[in-house]
Amino acid sequence: MDMKIIKKTNALHVDKPEGTRVDYYLRKEYEVHYNEQAPASTQVWHHHEQISETLFIIKGKLTAKWRNTDKIETQVVSVGDLIETENTPHTFTNHTNKITKFLVIKQVFSGQNKTEVLKTDKVIDQ
Repeated sequence: MDMKIIKKTNALHVDKPEGTRVDYYLRKEYEVHYNEQAPASTQVWHHHEQISETLFIIKGKLTAKWRNTDKIETQVVSVGDLIETENTPHTFTNHTNKITKFLVIKQVFSGQNKTEVLKTDKVIDQ
């Protein structure tokens, strides 16, 4: 198997009406997308039934909101924070005056614990 490099020019680019610019890198078993959320913008409330969505903040801050049963929770997330949305209805607001940049990884999990493989599957080539 050869290493693959997917250039930004091959990503699907979408400018969403609420102010998020997204480059989608859709692969067979996962998806990665790069987001730039405009200042003073809010994403639409949404959730996923089968997809597990993980966000990693690269630059800036967002206010995360999610529904916890009948209550809305809120927390500010910033550079280096990782958010696992699970199947929870959620939205993100950029309350700052600068663009916030983050990665989103989407996967459909099998339920198997692969922690050991992820920690140890590295062969040093010489």
